[in-house]
Parts: sequence; C-alpha cells; structure tokens
Amino acid sequence: MFILLVILGVIAGIIAGFFGVGGGLLFSPILFFLFTALEVSSPVSWTVGSSLFCTFIAATSSSIQQRNHRNAYWKEGITIGLLGSLGVYIGKSIVTSSFYTEDVFVSFFVILLIFVSILFYRRSKSSVTLQTKAKKPGLLKQFGAGGFGGLISSMAGVGGGVVLVPILNLWYRLSIAKAISISSLAIVLISLSGWLQYALLSESPEGVTAFTLGFVDFGTSLPLVLGAFVGGFYGVKLNKKAEASRVQMGFSVLVIAIALSMIWNLL
Repeated sequence: MFILLVILGVIAGIIAGFFGVGGGLLFSPILFFLFTALEVSSPVSWTVGSSLFCTFIAATSSSIQQRNHRNAYWKEGITIGLLGSLGVYIGKSIVTSSFYTEDVFVSFFVILLIFVSILFYRRSKSSVTLQTKAKKPGLLKQFGAGGFGGLISSMAGVGGGVVLVPILNLWYRLSIAKAISISSLAIVLISLSGWLQYALLSESPEGVTAFTLGFVDFGTSLPLVLGAFVGGFYGVKLNKKAEASRVQMGFSVLVIAIALSMIWNLL
C-alpha cells in the first residue's frame, strides 16, 4: 500500500503541477476512494482530516517558495489564516454530524469541482492580469475571506485557496501575485487548524493504518504527499511545454473524470 500511495501521490503531483491547481482537489478523491474501498467507518471524516494534513505539508512548501521569491505578505496571510479557524470549526461540526453523509460529501465536492473548472476556464481565456492598487482589506473583509475559506476547506479537505484567491483578487481588487501569496500563507494556518481539529477528536474508529490520531491517518497521508512533491516538479515542467488550449481541454476532462468516478464509487 505504501508504494501504491507514493505512486498515486506522484501522479497527483504531476497533475496538480501541470494544471496549476491545489493538491487538495486530488488528495481528497484519492483518500475517499481508499477509505470507502476498505470500508472504514466514517470515511468522509477520515478523508477530510487526512487530506487537510496533506494540504498543510504542500501549503507550507508553497509559502516557503513565496518567501524565497520575496513575495510574502505575512500580516494579511496570518490574520486571514487565524480568522479562518472559525470557519474550519463550523465546517468540522457539519462534517462530523449525521447530516453530512457520503452522498452529501460527493455532491458538495462535485459542485466545488465545477466552480474550479469555471474559474480555470476564465483564467485561461483572459490575458489580462489585475494590477490595480488596492487598499489593505479591513478586518471585516479578512474575516469574511478567512471564514469562508476555512469553511470550504474543512468540508472538502482542500486548502481553501480556490475561494480565497478569487475573493482577494476579484472582490478585494488585490493583484493576482499578492492574492496567491496571502492565500498560500493563510492556507498553512487553515489546514493546520483543520487537521489538528480532526486529529484531536477523541472518539474515532480504526483507520487504514496503525499510525492515526483522531480522524487523521498519517500512514496513508505521508506517502501520498511525499509522492506529490516529486510529481509536482515534473508537472510544472510539462506545463511549460504544453499549449494553453490543450491544458484547458485536459483540465475539463480531469474534472469530469473525478466527478463521475466519485459518483460511480457510491453506486
């Protein structure tokens, strides 16, 4: 299983690097398939908690790269990330409730995939990058961005950047470079808060491996994220050689494939 997870991680990393999307969009489906196939109890909670741990590792690496490129906005990123913890708590309460069944999780994730696909399409068709100088978002706006990002993060097992970047860039009128940098740092804190909250749940069934804490299975998460690191470098290189139109077409196929496979998994 370790080798299989590393291989799946490499594939996920290549795909994430090639299409420029967050790893959580791929970590969650892979872990969901694994936990449901092995018929563990509460597969959605295991999926979200373990995926958030993977996302935390990946987001930390991304933030370090942003710092190395001197594109770090510590104050805004930390503030939004800390405020996002409240959204994480609300999302975790929903996921661990009897309402949030596997069907609800799949439906929510499919809707999220469609949303990401639309954003990706608009980005690929636009040659204009927003460079407007905007005032620093106030505390209320930062709370709104962080809270919503944290909610989405803890309900889908993703970093939350899929909503944070559009909010900061399109609604708060920050440049795309600044929006991505703030989002990357905020995701570190949001995903950290997320997997810790799932890990500290005292009552949890047995996971896939013996290396678990709460609803976080480190035995499945670590090989997956390690493989993703390796694959990510190759994915970025492949992206530079591909035509934009083919990247867009490939991403559309990917989204449809993930959505259909998650639905099929429940039939």
